[in-house]
Amino acid sequence: MSDHVLSGLLKKRSEIAGLLEHYQDAVRQCVIDLDNVDATIRLYKPDIDLEDVRPKPVPPRYAAYKGQVTRGVLAALRDSDKPLTSRDLALRLMADRGLNTADKHTVRLMQKRIGACLKHWRNKGVLCSEPGPKLFLLWSLAHENDNRVS
Repeated sequence: MSDHVLSGLLKKRSEIAGLLEHYQDAVRQCVIDLDNVDATIRLYKPDIDLEDVRPKPVPPRYAAYKGQVTRGVLAALRDSDKPLTSRDLALRLMADRGLNTADKHTVRLMQKRIGACLKHWRNKGVLCSEPGPKLFLLWSLAHENDNRVS
């Protein structure tokens, strides 16, 4: 094995080991914080069963605020002089939010979320779609296009 490959692998191993230590410290601190909150709760209600308190789920990756996707989609469609695909809209919204548009997994995830938004607003009569290239639908505001697909 060449020296530069081994050097790169050792560097990567060191990086991963450092991340592991960092996250172990974070978990340790979370356990301490949880114990402190539990003790404070027990000051107010000593007989409480904290096992019944369910953990709050972690928000999904790249979560948006309520209405943020809809506002972005509608603004992009208003600003565009032609109908757009869900991929076009995903790339525009990702760029607006500072997300990496070169990451194919993230683009696909955002495209699915935007697709759900588009279908919702099509069903409400706000948007319309028409067949586009490669089985994509082209989306536009309903008042701009009379060829609605329901």
